[in-house]
Amino acid sequence: MFVGALTLDILLADVRSLKQKRSVVRPIVAELQRACSASVAETGDQDLYRRSEIGVAVVAATAAHCSQLMDTCERLVAERPEVELLSARQRLFSPEED
Repeated sequence: MFVGALTLDILLADVRSLKQKRSVVRPIVAELQRACSASVAETGDQDLYRRSEIGVAVVAATAAHCSQLMDTCERLVAERPEVELLSARQRLFSPEED
């Protein structure tokens, strides 16, 4: 079993309030949950209205599948026109790391 952790740092375009931010971030979180069967949450920058950090966690039987799921999540966010993906950090955990 492998666990993948993906942290996405995004810049939101044309957002001037936290309410507008929620209306942009919520659909992204929902799409990632639906498309990748992943656990997704806004994990940082909650008080900034033009920035957001989204955390994604995936579990798979192989490291390759885990990496593929994280790559898919990253691509889905990068393709959205209303946000700019500033950085993406992937981390893979395996049972051998005990």
